[in-house]
Amino acid sequence: MLRSLVVAALLGASSVAAVKCTRSSHCPEDSPCCSTYGECGVGAYCLGGCDPTMSFSLDSCVPAPVCEDRKMKMNSLDSIVDIGKYLGDSSKADWVAQGEPVVFQNNVLLTMPKDSVGTLLSSTVYMWYGNVKARFKTSRGAGVITAFILFSDVKDEIDYEFVGTELGDAQTNYYFQGITNYENSENITLSDTFANFHDYEIRWTPDKIEWWVDGKLGRTLQKSDTWNATSKNFDFPQTPSRVQLSLWPGGKEGNAEGTVAWAGGPIDWDAPDIQKSGYYFATFSDVEIQCFNAKSGPGSNSGTSYCSGAPSNDHGDDSSDDSSSGSGSGSTPKGNPDGSTDDTEPADTTNYDGKGSNAGTRNGASALAIIIAGGALFWL
Repeated sequence: MLRSLVVAALLGASSVAAVKCTRSSHCPEDSPCCSTYGECGVGAYCLGGCDPTMSFSLDSCVPAPVCEDRKMKMNSLDSIVDIGKYLGDSSKADWVAQGEPVVFQNNVLLTMPKDSVGTLLSSTVYMWYGNVKARFKTSRGAGVITAFILFSDVKDEIDYEFVGTELGDAQTNYYFQGITNYENSENITLSDTFANFHDYEIRWTPDKIEWWVDGKLGRTLQKSDTWNATSKNFDFPQTPSRVQLSLWPGGKEGNAEGTVAWAGGPIDWDAPDIQKSGYYFATFSDVEIQCFNAKSGPGSNSGTSYCSGAPSNDHGDDSSDDSSSGSGSGSTPKGNPDGSTDDTEPADTTNYDGKGSNAGTRNGASALAIIIAGGALFWL
């Protein structure tokens, strides 16, 4: 199981009666959209994270906003909207929140109160290649996981993850369309991630992925090195993705034994940070997105949205403004990290053939091709 899917399972645990969806069992017509949590529904289920390969049809999901260059100073909740209030207009917010973000000393804290599942922020725009940089301090403690990742609706993933008992390491990893492979992880050594701010960067192109820390290259993955001779494709992340920041309990009771062991053991809900502040916390200062902006083919952002569905001659530029806006703020847990209660502290490309097809994205029974039509991205 992908670590990010553990987060999804935790955050979606309350929807126990929902119809489940997989690539072999799609959603029904009356609940057509398959959420990140593998559950069928309408409304918010059709927004960010909606998986077209598990939904009723390939065009069930709402088109995803294309990449925009954004510099996001994390010093208020003004650009963060609760997932229950977000209606799909990416111009109204930078982030969609699940959990409890708070502002403290001109930074945004992702918090994890006792017995909670933590906090997840997902960008309202998607990236189809490009650079993303985040400046932050991690949380700490056994079972406590801080993450900065790129995650697509079909579960391509590029990760930085931080185990709370290994504060001298940044774990880097990648996954292709939800295929479990834990042999892809490599660590980057650095100074204490809880005590110090570091600049973490993912540079993602159609040819390679680079992980940078504090302006220094820590790891490079060439797409040409991801060829899978069995499935005859490159197991390389290559689909539009959201930026996600999270703090979650890898050591939570009920998690898989392997997940708990990887996370450093069971989480201590009575740890000093819980006693002092009322929550575990990770501190985020800045996030910057720089789009790849290819003129055509993979990485093009010339339209307004990435769409899922078979193209036809009647698909024009998806520029109709039929989305509604959302705004809001996060709820505020008690206490601050110092114990106070005030708020004073981007070889082988994707085989693009010039007609819009993008080979190398085959996964099991599901074949995906990328086509640019009318400025939109289509899954086939």
